[in-house]
Amino acid sequence: MGTTKLSALRGVVAFEGLARRHIETLAALAVRRNYAAGATVFSEGDSSVGLHVVRTGRVRVYKLGPEGKEQILHIWGPGEPFGEAAAFEDVPYPATAEAMEPTTTLFIPRAGLIDEIRRDPDFALALVTLLSRRLRRLAGLVESLTLREVPGRLAAFLLLLSERQQGADRVVLDMPKTQLAALIGTIPETLSRILGRLSREKIAATDGPRAIVLHDRGALRALAEGMRKLG
Repeated sequence: MGTTKLSALRGVVAFEGLARRHIETLAALAVRRNYAAGATVFSEGDSSVGLHVVRTGRVRVYKLGPEGKEQILHIWGPGEPFGEAAAFEDVPYPATAEAMEPTTTLFIPRAGLIDEIRRDPDFALALVTLLSRRLRRLAGLVESLTLREVPGRLAAFLLLLSERQQGADRVVLDMPKTQLAALIGTIPETLSRILGRLSREKIAATDGPRAIVLHDRGALRALAEGMRKLG
């Protein structure tokens, strides 16, 4: 068993409830896979053969609407698993996953997972907990896209990005603004207008092509929670 695979999986927050022996089992099952930027990890409708854990790089998961409009569902970075729900249920992948940059994943085959679930009830319980956490996260995304207005979605994303970057007041976008617009369910022109309004109200302001400075976290939280609207 590779120690690098073991240490990589031990750093996955979603696997925190697993005992060391279970992490060792996953590491023994894991296969390293490399993807070039723009490469498809799996496509919507493909048979689910396992789950992936991002080791390096980033993966975006998206769906295409009837008219070909792309809706980004999530962007996963190092230490984050994806494709697990379809793998456990043995149903086709419900969306497409694509590497945003040169990316390495640890692929864990479904067959090995099922064998371990049947053998060890504690392992099965820990994985149920993992899926419950992810379901809550997905529910939060659905709420964000359906109940919040676009400025609120952007505010929530900026606060989350700051949290991921150790509470920084100057956050660096890990994607082009065109992809950010798709992630929050809007178009680039609308995103630019909202950023301009945030700047005029001294809530947040762009700093170059990829950075945004957060001036008023309280106002951002109020926007994210639907307690405030932009003028």
